[in-house]
Amino acid sequence: MEILITAAVVILAVVMFRYFRQKNVLKTLTEDQFREGYRKAQLIDVREPNEFDKGHILGARNIPLTQMKQRLVELRKDKPVYLYCQGGSRSARAAQLLHKNGYEDINQLKGGFKKWTGKVKSK
Repeated sequence: MEILITAAVVILAVVMFRYFRQKNVLKTLTEDQFREGYRKAQLIDVREPNEFDKGHILGARNIPLTQMKQRLVELRKDKPVYLYCQGGSRSARAAQLLHKNGYEDINQLKGGFKKWTGKVKSK
């Protein structure tokens, strides 16, 4: 029984650590806040190309999370980065990667693309 309690405490500690670390790395913005700043920033869709082709925020570039490490040279460190994915988990992982590589002004769309109500472009 003690082992289960210890395991639960460790798991809870890891979850809390990741949550607070992510809050320091990444700003989660409402759609209105996101709209205010994304035109002056690097707008990056981290979904896979087939998802991007079905519909994406007007003006976004597609740099899938799976390719992010290899394509960091395409992003400037002196400009804000606005990320989004379908729901928010991939953009949070992309933010961690960017932060580890020296990017500081990193933002994500709350709820991801599925919550976006603005203009969308599709192929």
